[in-house]
Amino acid sequence: MMTKVGVAVIGAILFIPLLVGHGVSGAISAIFGSGSSQPSATALADIPADYLALYRAAAGVCPGLDWTILAAIGKIESNHGRLQAPGVTSGENGWGAGGPMQFQQPSFEGVLARHQLPPGGASPPSRYDPHDAIYAASFYLCDNGVSRGDLHAAIFAYNHADWYVQQVLDQAKQYADAAASVGTGDCNAIQATNAVAVAAINYACGQRGLPYLWGGNGPADGGFDCSGLTVAAYGAAGITLPRTADAQFRAGPRVPDGQPLLPGDLVFYGTAAHIHHVGLYIGGGSMVDAPDVGQTVKVEPYRYKGDDYAGATRPSGSVAA
Repeated sequence: MMTKVGVAVIGAILFIPLLVGHGVSGAISAIFGSGSSQPSATALADIPADYLALYRAAAGVCPGLDWTILAAIGKIESNHGRLQAPGVTSGENGWGAGGPMQFQQPSFEGVLARHQLPPGGASPPSRYDPHDAIYAASFYLCDNGVSRGDLHAAIFAYNHADWYVQQVLDQAKQYADAAASVGTGDCNAIQATNAVAVAAINYACGQRGLPYLWGGNGPADGGFDCSGLTVAAYGAAGITLPRTADAQFRAGPRVPDGQPLLPGDLVFYGTAAHIHHVGLYIGGGSMVDAPDVGQTVKVEPYRYKGDDYAGATRPSGSVAA
């Protein structure tokens, strides 16, 4: 029974400033403590979009709290509000807890006495409102350990059981894109695990601002299309790729679904029958790509609402099965 609220390192990492840019980034942020982990494929598939947005926003009121911790608690307590059980959308369960984050009313009121919830929830605030419950959980975790750097104590305060703490941490790791800890997502401070990936990323980053051109193979043509950019980038690193996005996807080697991405991986969009777009992952949840007509080569998130992400390949090195 739960007492409710109130009761892998991958090889060597290479850093290099962009050869046409400036600056070097700082150390890699810890996966739990920066508040900036990118959602994994698991998170995007499992967490409703409105809840995901709330978890990520609410973590911002507690410096040092990663949104994945809030999401893990929301998953365990109510399956992000989807659990069909007493006390989720109304009433209370057998321990007096209610709402998607399973607050006891006195605990929820205690948070309200110490903190003003941001606008966007119920009036007055309600533990059954996802906005209010998730922000209250963020404040509660902050007050009970995160603010002093003790995440274990914060989660233990939420539910007084060591097994619960471990369950939250395990779930949070599934929701965090571990690849966000390798690769800066910054063209001015390239980070990768091998020289091939560094060279490919450096080339692609150097093409930012060049126009999209269907069939374009580079500056000599006046622009790139998506697969032309990846062909040229890996060509600069000494690796020959097929010309089209669909052919590149089928050439592999594939990154198994659920395995973290690494800088230098190619990320693809479309269906099993037809891949229509490719970008070059650079870490931090970002890719360099030539998006579409009227746009230029740029850095942008590799996952976004409504995307048709199909998977990734790793031309820069071997992939474990």
